[in-house]
Amino acid sequence: MTRFLPARHYFVFGCTSLALGFFSGWVGFRYWAPAYLPAALFALTAVLLLLLGFRPAVEIQESVLRAGSRVIPWADIRRLDGTGWLSPLIVRLTLYDDTRFTLIYPGDLDSCKTLIRSLRRMSRDALIDGVPYRQYWGELLVTSGDRRQISTPRARFLRAEDEADIERIYQKLRQERHLDPKNSGDEK
Repeated sequence: MTRFLPARHYFVFGCTSLALGFFSGWVGFRYWAPAYLPAALFALTAVLLLLLGFRPAVEIQESVLRAGSRVIPWADIRRLDGTGWLSPLIVRLTLYDDTRFTLIYPGDLDSCKTLIRSLRRMSRDALIDGVPYRQYWGELLVTSGDRRQISTPRARFLRAEDEADIERIYQKLRQERHLDPKNSGDEK
């Protein structure tokens, strides 16, 4: 089981934004009325950051995904779509009965990358961003009629000109019988 907790910096930044909102509100009340605008913006930011900071943990288990009180078996996930948001991570899950679930995970960047990779690895029956699981991970689909062995491409260590030079030298040595062990006089 892997457990992903929200990053602490959301809570810290939320508290800081709340404090700045109170300070701006005090300045607006006492001295300068236009300070109410930043007070409202700081308060809104504080609410959003504190909501993210108090999100429940996401647990990746062998058979289920647990997000707070929601438990989703891996076999029930039919589609997993990323939104482009990586921190906080926002992923849309479509389940077997066409219900949609939006997973929001406010973690640091490394935790978000690990979580999205784990989600993609464990959702074996799902389309991942519209691509089938096997194709997404680069696994070859072998049909029953075509069971040929697929050869891997040969790595090239030399340029074509160098290979031609080596072949020319090899042929020249063979003509002079320096590579032919049958005609070598050194073997006795």
